[in-house]
Amino acid sequence: MKNINIQQIIERSIATKQQIINDKTLMQTVQQIADAIVDCYQKGGKVLFCGNGGSAADAQHLAAELSGRFYFDRPPLEAEALHVNSSYVTAVANDYSYNDIYSRYVKGVGKPGDVIIGFSTSGNSENIVRALQVAREKKMVTVGMTGKTGGKMKELSDFLLNVPSTDTPRVQESHIMLGHIFCEIVEETLFGTHD
Repeated sequence: MKNINIQQIIERSIATKQQIINDKTLMQTVQQIADAIVDCYQKGGKVLFCGNGGSAADAQHLAAELSGRFYFDRPPLEAEALHVNSSYVTAVANDYSYNDIYSRYVKGVGKPGDVIIGFSTSGNSENIVRALQVAREKKMVTVGMTGKTGGKMKELSDFLLNVPSTDTPRVQESHIMLGHIFCEIVEETLFGTHD
């Protein structure tokens, strides 16, 4: 049996997060995303999330933090992960293309000023890229959560959180951390601090 060094894995995760802390641009971008989401909600808008695989789970997780609660009981906020309707996803994938599952939904429900947050560790997932393209056309605020390079999503994102890593697990761990931070900022800004 191969001996996997658990401590080294944890150290790599910590090292990635330390790089984020030391990147002033990334730190400012987290605050800017939180501010954009607050502005969206104050104007009656909604936040949409999309991703594939583990990133879909992250999208659903963060949508639940906003629509349910994060730290304390407060009114729900409109947030949705676009993959949760399996009948819709499978119908569009079958009748059109898997690459159209998110862009078609955004075309139907996105409004100017709404926020879309797309997750792709490579930044090149075609269905996320297309969703951001449609969101741009609809004058939505686009947020890309990617790995190091930003990929194709870099040019389509008003705000880019490109985690300084090419290691998918480290990127995804950081996405959830950063998402939790902007959810906390949004909740406290709109509803006050928790005890």
